[in-house]
Amino acid sequence: MRAAGRTAVSGPSSEVGSYGVDTRDGRVGQVMGHVGGYVQLRPPGGGREWDCPPDAVTPAPPDVVLRARARVRAMNRAGLRQPPRSGTGK
Repeated sequence: MRAAGRTAVSGPSSEVGSYGVDTRDGRVGQVMGHVGGYVQLRPPGGGREWDCPPDAVTPAPPDVVLRARARVRAMNRAGLRQPPRSGTGK
């Protein structure tokens, strides 16, 4: 399955550039790499990466990725920034 030229996440060995869902909290992210046994995900549109255990990453269906990217585009058009998550120190 391909979405926007990127392959879908394929289980624990998710490919860099693919999109996945962190099943712990439902966040969608692009796989940026694998460090220390974790998958590093970054929100669509950029932002701070977070670490996710490989068994908590599932493939992001194309419609979920499109919705997340559309939300970012709408926020950009409106000139809004997403507030930092609590506990980030910013």
